[in-house]
Amino acid sequence: MGADDTAVRLNALLVAAGMTPLEDETASRFGHYLSLFLRWRARLSLSSVRDEGGILSRHIIESIAAARALPEGIRTVLDFGSGAGLPGIPIALCRREIQVTLAESQGKKAAFLQEAVRVLGIGAKVYAGRAERLRETFDCAILRAVDKMPNAVASAAHLVGSAGCLGLMTTTSDVDSLQRAAGRGFSWPIVKQLPGGTHRIVVFGFRQGEELEFTGPGSGLR
Repeated sequence: MGADDTAVRLNALLVAAGMTPLEDETASRFGHYLSLFLRWRARLSLSSVRDEGGILSRHIIESIAAARALPEGIRTVLDFGSGAGLPGIPIALCRREIQVTLAESQGKKAAFLQEAVRVLGIGAKVYAGRAERLRETFDCAILRAVDKMPNAVASAAHLVGSAGCLGLMTTTSDVDSLQRAAGRGFSWPIVKQLPGGTHRIVVFGFRQGEELEFTGPGSGLR
């Protein structure tokens, strides 16, 4: 399946999920991303999902939904433990005003991310190391399917700026424990269901007293 065919299929899946389709250029870039993903998958364990349809519906559409749920006003995002670039690459494709950092400690996966950034021409940079060692903070740090997730959430919380937020792509059964791992310094006003099942959600926690800094889709803030 070519990039253009994938773009058409992706937009059809978005519409079926009740979401707005992508512009043609952006959808085509997602098609190139999927092609690259599939070529590298044979060498790397990028995903346990093997078929193209599953990657689109399980990974890419969910990440697009998270990108759209990011509050307005955010200028920098850290994808903590980026892996195959999810959700960081979809954020960079859908929210071009945001500078995305893809942090990945495994060398081969970091190489894949470097190639994806080059091929797609997106405004993102790759940090090939443990995210905990970064010496900067971000408007938002977001995590999805990271190993030892509670520990990763606790580390990511320290990389959120004073007026920033922490994004967790998780399940309704795990969200409470992950929010506790983030510490008491966050309030969690944004909860959005992700497509593909009622148990998948993305939540955004703001540093206490700072949540009025950002407003955006699903925030309920004024």
